[in-house]
Amino acid sequence: MKGLPATLRYENHVGAASGDFVILHGRFSGHGLPAAWVVADIVRMEGDVLAEHWDVIQDEATREQSRSGLPMFGDRFPG
Repeated sequence: MKGLPATLRYENHVGAASGDFVILHGRFSGHGLPAAWVVADIVRMEGDVLAEHWDVIQDEATREQSRSGLPMFGDRFPG
């Protein structure tokens, strides 16, 4: 974590669990790149230990880039 900027922020939007699997949907911003990342983190737990991790990362779409006209995260587009 030392290499990450102090400005990095994470906002969790939703979490769900089924058996040993947990998924978290959130946004990373403040990482110094032009667009925030919308991320789905999927983990498999074994007892209290994280056994496996996968993620899906996508730049957050602007209003102009959104085909549906809806934001990817929350209820409004990034400012």
